[in-house]
Amino acid sequence: MMKNSQSIPRRRAGFTLAEMMVVIVILGLLATLVVRNVMKNLSSAMGGKAQSDIVAIESALEEYAINNSGRYPDSLEPLVTPDVNGHTYLKGTSLPKDPWRNEYQYEQPGPGQPLPRIYTLGKDMQPGGEGDDRDIDNIMIRNGETSGGDTRK
Repeated sequence: MMKNSQSIPRRRAGFTLAEMMVVIVILGLLATLVVRNVMKNLSSAMGGKAQSDIVAIESALEEYAINNSGRYPDSLEPLVTPDVNGHTYLKGTSLPKDPWRNEYQYEQPGPGQPLPRIYTLGKDMQPGGEGDDRDIDNIMIRNGETSGGDTRK
């Protein structure tokens, strides 16, 4: 005897609402963990970029001083201005910006300050602060006061 195709119960393909909810909850938990770690590492990377830029600028300033009888420039602009041979002290045609898109600050050597100071005021552009708002300068880097790119206290 042949059975009618309508009398055979068909199993529906797909997921139930409960299965979908379980998957969504699991994805939400994973996303929370990932975002927290990414944000922590992003903050650390920004501090590392600032340190790297400051070290490069300091190195370019030292090379400039060597080529100019020990005199440092009045600003950072001469580091990216090509000389008669097209040579610049820093790569590129413009000065690097800190990770928060602000210009690096520069103080020439002077009384009580034998070396130039290159620094960023951090994300908040205010002196002091912690985390992303912490100031970073070449003197801190030389003294090892920044822990491997992590600028948080």
